[in-house]
Amino acid sequence: MRILIALTYYRPHVSGLTIYAERLGRGLARRGHHVTVLTSRFDSSLAQRELRDGVHVVRVPVARKISKGVVMPRFPARAWSAIRDHDIVNVHMPQLEAPILAELGKFLRRPVVLTYQCDLRLPPGVFNRFVERCLAPLNIHAAKRSDAIVTTSDDYAASSDYLSRYGDKLQTIPPFLDLAEEDPGETRKLVQRWGLERGPLIGFAARFAAEKGVEVLLAALPALIVTFPGIRVVFTGAYRDTIGEEAYGERLRPALERFADHLVFLDLLSDRAMPSFFGLCDVLAVTSLNSTEAYGLVQPEAMSCGTPVVATDIPGVREPVRQTGMGLIVAPGDSPALAAAITRILKNPDEFSRPRASIRAHFDAEHSLDLYEQVFEEAVQR
Repeated sequence: MRILIALTYYRPHVSGLTIYAERLGRGLARRGHHVTVLTSRFDSSLAQRELRDGVHVVRVPVARKISKGVVMPRFPARAWSAIRDHDIVNVHMPQLEAPILAELGKFLRRPVVLTYQCDLRLPPGVFNRFVERCLAPLNIHAAKRSDAIVTTSDDYAASSDYLSRYGDKLQTIPPFLDLAEEDPGETRKLVQRWGLERGPLIGFAARFAAEKGVEVLLAALPALIVTFPGIRVVFTGAYRDTIGEEAYGERLRPALERFADHLVFLDLLSDRAMPSFFGLCDVLAVTSLNSTEAYGLVQPEAMSCGTPVVATDIPGVREPVRQTGMGLIVAPGDSPALAAAITRILKNPDEFSRPRASIRAHFDAEHSLDLYEQVFEEAVQR
């Protein structure tokens, strides 16, 4: 099957959405499908066409960046050509171009499957609220023109005003756990490079974006330091120069400076090093605040490396802890509750330990790929 995956940002951009799409494309290519990713050339140094892990990547030039989005005048023409050459279109949302892709798919008689990654919440501002209001009817149009809509969990779908309208089209497919085994050599490098011999260590693997709730974790630190004087938060991810989050980064700066002695900022780690990062952490904090986080891929990744999680009680995000019992759930934005949950896990680690094999089996990537193939094949047959 010739499969076209479309999304605004793709590798080397790092986010849960791009990692999800990369794993999907790579997995389908391994199974013998011809996979093309149509995306933005958000950095002019990137090649317009390249082959990455068996996936053909086509990047459309960007004329202008607006908040977290991009303007690509050439996109409709590129999309027309790409859709015509493929059997099915998989559109990853949120994406400004989703209705264009859905309409072109219908016109060219190609089935369209939406993967609804999460809601869109832009940073504060009158213009950003205007953009969100304009996108709402466009997203509805894309859904109406689609053949199927994939969501990451029933929990998130039930809470979503958008997804709950299209129950007859919904298919729940769990996110992919595609993590290598921990490499002792990489672990030693991390320990030596960043001085991670002492702890306890709280892991935080995410972009510095307002919806991630970094300030909630920072506000929990005073209480944690009283109980664990040597405690440190170890950050990895795109925490520098996050697109559209410059003002949020400035708001965090005073707290980051205040707790500098308890914070470690790693470089952006390779896929090979991520299992070592999770394995070194005593607990992972997922402090997301709203529906722009629909699951949190880092949760099953950490759990598969033996690391429990404290996650917020919002739809989708609470699911990995609910399903495995490998952690605790706290109210979003509640720093005292977060501190108490982290303390409980650090003092009683055995209570939250689960066999790694059972975690990896629960979040098996091959099962998710089977479901995607089934959705695609049924859409093509219809």
